[in-house]
Order: sequence, then structure tokens, then C-alpha cells
Amino acid sequence: MLRQTSLFQSDLDFCPDCGTVLPLPGVEDMVACRRCDYRVDVKAFHGVEIKSAIFLNEPTKIIQNDVNDTNQRKHVGPKVDRKCLQCGHEQMTYTTQQTRSADEGQTVFYTCLECRFQEIEFS
Repeated sequence: MLRQTSLFQSDLDFCPDCGTVLPLPGVEDMVACRRCDYRVDVKAFHGVEIKSAIFLNEPTKIIQNDVNDTNQRKHVGPKVDRKCLQCGHEQMTYTTQQTRSADEGQTVFYTCLECRFQEIEFS
């Protein structure tokens, strides 16, 4: 059913009746909403540029440390209140990896924010 009037005005990306994201035009003559019975002629999309993007977690950022050795880097990531065994600083960053079989716990790698001492914990 091709309607001339809709409940609200929207971009071609959205169904004007229910607001659902419309599927991308394909080889069919009509683009049909998957939630309601709204349909639009595929010719309405002619000349329209459709862009999409997928954003995943950003890779871990690395910044320069404020020390004399510029090759030394400081890891920035999730922080946890954990006392460093070497210098006693109360905060560390951590990363996790599955280093053993899937039915065993993950391995947690801690790095001190102060002295960059590293600890490993097998869960």
C-alpha cells in the first residue's frame, strides 16, 4: 500500500508512519517497512546518498610519559584501585586476555600508573 500522507515528516531513512529505520533499497520495486505496512517506491531513493558507519571500542590510546626517556610510554585505559607491589601507588590500569582454554578464566594484566610495574593475575 503506497500512501501519500503520513503521520509525521521524516527522512527517507525512516518510516514516516512508525519511525522504524527502513531497509536499504535493493532489487525490489518497493522498500517496505518491517514493522508496519508502509511502502515507498524505490525511485524515491534515486540520487540519495546513504552513509552508514559502525563504531566499535576505540583501540587503547598510548600517550607520551612526562619523563626524560621519550621512548618510554604510559598506558591509558580502565583504571582500578589496586596497590602497586613495587612503589605502593594506589591506582593501576588493566587489560584482560584469554590466554588459556575457553573454559578457564581470563588473564588480567595490571600496570602501575606511577612506576609502570606490571603484575599478572590468572583468574
